[in-house]
Amino acid sequence: MAQVLEFRLPDLGEGLTEAEIVRWLVQVGDVVAVDQPVVEVETAKAMVEVPCPYSGVVTARFGEEGAELPVGAPLLTVAVGEPAAGGDSGGSGNVLVGYGTSEAPARRRRVRSTTVANGQARQPAPAAPAPTRADGPVPVISPLVRRLAREGGVDLRQLSGSGPDGLILRADVEGALRAKAATAAPAQEPARAATAPRGGIRIPLKGVRGAVADKLSRSRREIPEATCWVDADATELMRARAAMNAAGGPKISLLALLARVCTAALARFPELNSFVDTEAREVVQLEQVHLGFAAQTDRGLVVPVVRDAHARDAESLTAEFARLTEAARAGTLTPGELTGGTFTLNNYGVFGVDGSTPIINHPEAAMLGVGRIVPKPWVHEGELAVRQVVQLSLTFDHRVCDGGTAGGFLRYVADCVEQPAVLLRTL
Repeated sequence: MAQVLEFRLPDLGEGLTEAEIVRWLVQVGDVVAVDQPVVEVETAKAMVEVPCPYSGVVTARFGEEGAELPVGAPLLTVAVGEPAAGGDSGGSGNVLVGYGTSEAPARRRRVRSTTVANGQARQPAPAAPAPTRADGPVPVISPLVRRLAREGGVDLRQLSGSGPDGLILRADVEGALRAKAATAAPAQEPARAATAPRGGIRIPLKGVRGAVADKLSRSRREIPEATCWVDADATELMRARAAMNAAGGPKISLLALLARVCTAALARFPELNSFVDTEAREVVQLEQVHLGFAAQTDRGLVVPVVRDAHARDAESLTAEFARLTEAARAGTLTPGELTGGTFTLNNYGVFGVDGSTPIINHPEAAMLGVGRIVPKPWVHEGELAVRQVVQLSLTFDHRVCDGGTAGGFLRYVADCVEQPAVLLRTL
């Protein structure tokens, strides 16, 4: 006698409500071990491998690759054997490796008894779709699905969900919207066809790209931002870095030196290491500097966060930037590594451009932008010379400070770039 345990899509943290199945790592009939990854999913934050908390035989999978599932929807079922001595039922209790080890809530486990003959687990009978109701509860878990239906004028009570137990999924609502559009006012079709764009490629705003779009839009709506900028002679900073790397030991990146400048400047101008609590109408200044940095990947722009950047030296910062950048390109950053930043450093100079007016990474209060460092004519010690010049820009939330504070911060950063010895006064 064995039990069939249902493993549901766990809460992946950071307020995420759904995930897209990217790749199944197991097949029906496979034997899985406790905490073995069984599926790779993509959330609005990152790609995540989801481990199964049970050991046994996979009897069913729910959802094809490319399908979106809400948190709490069934992922798979596993037939497990009799409990071992001491009460071990073949489950670890882990919901997701790296996101805490706690017993999964009872509502996320549904236990059904079935027999296993000749080592083959019997497939559970598929659940019948929920009947259409004129009243009563609607089988929808995801708030995003409810919002999509509400904005599109779709009555959820008239839909039969395609998910397990009749659960209404996003695809069901989108199908209803397409059907609604196809049957609406045929006479208007020629007029629309004359003005509609033809041959365009539609790219869904979902996953990481969708999350970035939502966050940038929110930043522009809520934050009254302003930008100031200054050109700086980075020749001495480049020489200092070359001397450090010539001395042996781990190489120091330019980004790490700029990060050290940022943390020193934030110590002098803490107003910029803050956020606005709109409900309380308060500016909250933060003690720790969790430094975000923009990283371009094949999956879009992400902003990994270096925790406690103010307590790290240049060598430690270099190593952490390299680790997070590699994880970003591989798509293995965890939600915790993509959230919680207090200030962002944006080195857009790597794209070969001089300046930019970036959008603040909500809910932070400021972002320092760094352009490319290129040889330019510059007056140095009263003489015209060719120097390594960089444009620095600071975009800031005008609610947290005025131009004097922002200008003071940017001027201090420029002074450190031009004369790295200035930075020694803060060490």
